[in-house]
Amino acid sequence: MSQESLTARLDQPVDDARDHILGPADAAITLVEYGSYACPYCRAANERIAEIRHQLGDRLRYVFRHYPLPGSDIARRAAELAEHARDSRQFWDAHVTLMTHSRTLSEEDLSLVASELGVPSAGAAQAAGDAQARARVEADVASARASRVMVTPTFFINGRRYDGPWDESSFTDAMLRTPGHRLRSVAQDFAGWAPSAGVLLLLAAALAVLLTNSELGESFAALWETPLAISFGQAGFGMSLLHWINDGLLTIFFLVVGLEIKREFTVGHLANLRSAALPVAAALGGMLVPALVYSLVVPAGPWSHGWGVPMATDTAFAIALIAMMGSRVPIALRVFLTAAAIVDDIGSIVVVALFYSGSLNLGYLAAAAALVGLLALLNKAHIYRVAPYALTGILLWACVHASGLHATMAGVLLAMFIPTRPPPNLPTLVAQADAILTAEARRSGEVLRQGPSLPALAAFDAIHDRLESPADRLLRTTGARSSYVVLPLFALANAGVALAPDVLSSHGQLSLAIIAGLVVGKPLGLVLASALAVRLGIARKPADYSWRQLVGAGALAGIGFTMSLFISGQAFPVEADFAAAKVAVFIGSILSSLIGVAILWGAGRPPAEG
Repeated sequence: MSQESLTARLDQPVDDARDHILGPADAAITLVEYGSYACPYCRAANERIAEIRHQLGDRLRYVFRHYPLPGSDIARRAAELAEHARDSRQFWDAHVTLMTHSRTLSEEDLSLVASELGVPSAGAAQAAGDAQARARVEADVASARASRVMVTPTFFINGRRYDGPWDESSFTDAMLRTPGHRLRSVAQDFAGWAPSAGVLLLLAAALAVLLTNSELGESFAALWETPLAISFGQAGFGMSLLHWINDGLLTIFFLVVGLEIKREFTVGHLANLRSAALPVAAALGGMLVPALVYSLVVPAGPWSHGWGVPMATDTAFAIALIAMMGSRVPIALRVFLTAAAIVDDIGSIVVVALFYSGSLNLGYLAAAAALVGLLALLNKAHIYRVAPYALTGILLWACVHASGLHATMAGVLLAMFIPTRPPPNLPTLVAQADAILTAEARRSGEVLRQGPSLPALAAFDAIHDRLESPADRLLRTTGARSSYVVLPLFALANAGVALAPDVLSSHGQLSLAIIAGLVVGKPLGLVLASALAVRLGIARKPADYSWRQLVGAGALAGIGFTMSLFISGQAFPVEADFAAAKVAVFIGSILSSLIGVAILWGAGRPPAEG
């Protein structure tokens, strides 16, 4: 799963000759604020900054940069007025006046500061000095946009954007880099690095192979066979640790996949038929041709059931490699490959459900169908709490597991019914939150009051719940757990294989079929289907990337790690066959990644074509 950057960095480093600075140049902590004199939140945060400067002393260097409220004439004029200061002391005197003189920035404040600065008028710029002030403010605004500032105030601590609370304690923890805050920052940095999920998956797989082939190999293999059970009196349910991961934890992965599929088909790249046509056609070709190549190499016998192994694409690895190549790969090509991978996920889910499930128990299947009906009723009734869906999902998982279908299908079914909801009315919600905060702030000094009242907290909870749909919230919170916990655990439990010399020699035909399906079948099917769709007028290839780059993306689609290993486990119950399949998946995925990167790295700028 692709990850958006979670941490923004300061675009322009602090310039002692240009910036407005309080504190020594060698201070250990640098706090940069992008703010506006007309912003009530900047005015409130100004008090916190004063408290922190008093607490930290010379350890803190504070920098103020202008980001006037968009569309506010008085905010812009106030920023330009402050830039008429002759020196640093005069600027900070004007800054404090504009921030604190009145409850709300007014024309009287501008007139007062203009008088202190000796400026004839606080209105529109007239003299050369005014043009210089405008340019200075514009430079700050450009810097704010480059630093991905969207609201005021926005703070950067030692170059990193700070998104936490503005109270003195939270600010101090962030600035002093307490162990808890430092650990959280490292985690955010890693998660914000685009290839992080793929790198973690690769490390887990490498660790599994290393441990399997070490002196700890037998103990490592025995670990996954450890039984774990849930019991209620005489009744109980148990599985091995491996099955809890593959049938239980992996359900979270399938839930995330289902939520991403739902998002893509409602508001994403697959919502529009014309934009979806090319990745859909590419994905279908990328599934059918590898299965055909496999079947041609292994026409019959005990291994013929493994045709689904080379069909899947591992999105995390493919997107990680594209991200690492940076600007050499057009953004449109990443969008195309991500959308194609979503369709590929749908195909993999259908294949697992139809062809890699056990014998069916009709009683439990009927119970699962009834629970799906209950999920539909909850959705129809506009129940937006996640808890009822989660409880029903657990029962659904148990029934699907007992029915003979693979238990992970419960995650996909649950995702289809987790509700979305109409977009929130942000101005109304902001006004409501502001009114509650104002009322609570007025009462903060009352006797026997230690914080916001319970009704106020309940109202904030309701506002927070309304800001995003349950589906979006679940995807935001569960997606990271899937990428950074579930998939690495799956790789650790399933990727271990003993690298004996005869692991492939006795399974040459099987290995060749999987490797050929991934390395040859995937790009061939993806590119041929794309070309056919464009030729028939069903789809249009964007001019942002060339056909050669499309071939490179097709090669990367041959990285089939996660789902290929999962299907291998279902297709090959014999341990020796499964081991050979794993090695073949590794080889095929490595070759596909090398070929894909080589093609994309060497591809030139795409021509303007349709």
